[in-house]
Amino acid sequence: MPAAALLGALGALGQAPVGLPWATLAALALVYPFFALAAKPRAAAWIGWGFGAGYFAASLFWIVEPFFVDIARHGWMAPFALVFTAGGFALFWGAAFALAHWVGAGRYGRAVAFALSLAFVELTRSYILTGFPWAMIGHVWVGWAPMQLVAWVGPVGLTFLTVLAAALASAAWPRWRSVALILLPFAALYGFGAWQARQPVPVPDAPQVVRLVQPNAAQHLKWDPEHATTFFRRQLEYTAAGADGRPDLVIWPETAIPTVLNNAEPLLDRVAQAAGGVPVALGIQRWEGMDAFNSLIVLDGEGIVADLYDKYHLVPFGEYLPLSWMFDAVGTTLFGSSMGFGYSFGPGPQLLDLGPLGTALPLICYEAIFPQDVNAAPSRPGWLLQITNDAWFGKVSGPYQHLAQARLRAVEQGLPMVRAANTGISAVIDARGEIVASLPLNEAGWVDSPLPGALPPTIYAKTGDWPVFILMLIGLGTLFSLRRRNAIDASSPQR
Repeated sequence: MPAAALLGALGALGQAPVGLPWATLAALALVYPFFALAAKPRAAAWIGWGFGAGYFAASLFWIVEPFFVDIARHGWMAPFALVFTAGGFALFWGAAFALAHWVGAGRYGRAVAFALSLAFVELTRSYILTGFPWAMIGHVWVGWAPMQLVAWVGPVGLTFLTVLAAALASAAWPRWRSVALILLPFAALYGFGAWQARQPVPVPDAPQVVRLVQPNAAQHLKWDPEHATTFFRRQLEYTAAGADGRPDLVIWPETAIPTVLNNAEPLLDRVAQAAGGVPVALGIQRWEGMDAFNSLIVLDGEGIVADLYDKYHLVPFGEYLPLSWMFDAVGTTLFGSSMGFGYSFGPGPQLLDLGPLGTALPLICYEAIFPQDVNAAPSRPGWLLQITNDAWFGKVSGPYQHLAQARLRAVEQGLPMVRAANTGISAVIDARGEIVASLPLNEAGWVDSPLPGALPPTIYAKTGDWPVFILMLIGLGTLFSLRRRNAIDASSPQR
């Protein structure tokens, strides 16, 4: 178990900001013999749980950061959050190891079962209980050639290919020729990804320029009245800057206005004045009756709210309380809302009509980690627009991992992604997942960039996870049938 946990921590080095996918491959290859030699599925499950606990503890340690914003009030919960998060997600991997041990047989059959089972539980983790597909194994390829494969197979398919390469190579060891033959098709896929990454992205005939505004409002100061005024003025200054050339759209981050929309008319007038006739998209909280919403609004050139979107995929325990009646008695408050008791759910994905800039699919913070949410758009947008407040994620790994997932969404859809983040990393990302303009983490500033062009709809944009899901079920079912048939043949009397 300790050895498996250490290997899991090694595997986490593939995630941003370290970005060493070879460490993840090595960890998977090294843990595979422990799994393959386990006497029973239960023993394999414990190995998988230990491997997962080490992996998730190392990759998701940023989960403690929100508890340190108000350390006197919430700091005591931080270690429990990390233990329960890592241990809870490790249960998925423990189940995967047990399932693979149960259905797989033979040197290579068990390796295939290992990859299918891990990919299957990662898909389950992406959907169950609203889902949390953060730190998926396939994410380690962000910034590397295999990232381009998500346009065909999605992040779960990329996870399967990654685990399969490591498991098959480990199963073939120390037969060098077998290892080389096994890795040859994966090397070809790597080469294909590298070729794809070098293909040009269409350039619009009349590129529209977007401006990203990053105020760098520290979370513990963001809602303080004195500092909130400073951050608001900073955003006004960045919006009005650059008299020599004006953008076509200004974008402020999530909850950028220090009041609710219902009372924000004087502040919005100042935003419109600073923008000088340029539309502004920004994040703001609002009330509707007794319901509070985390929203994005678009101010037109005259400062009128021309469009509005309410976040609908909320953060459990951060923006709403599942089974809230269980927590009412202890007066539990939430991190993600300045209102303390959380937000209501918006109606669902929608498109924003931004005139010459085309249609954009708005995503508020957490929503950008879900490829299924992007695929749920009512029609194909021209680009993806994310506003976020990554101050909650700390300064070490969380913001970089969030950015990495935004890059994956761009490749999956063949669409540019534009993200404005309160403390960073704000970025314009092209349809190949390359960052063409950005602002560093924890720095205030603004940046202008032409909006990159879109590619044709990808295979994944058309199908989502269904093909991979069906193929995994067929694969696991086939392996189980073969194992059962072999067991029956072995138990039959010989004539």
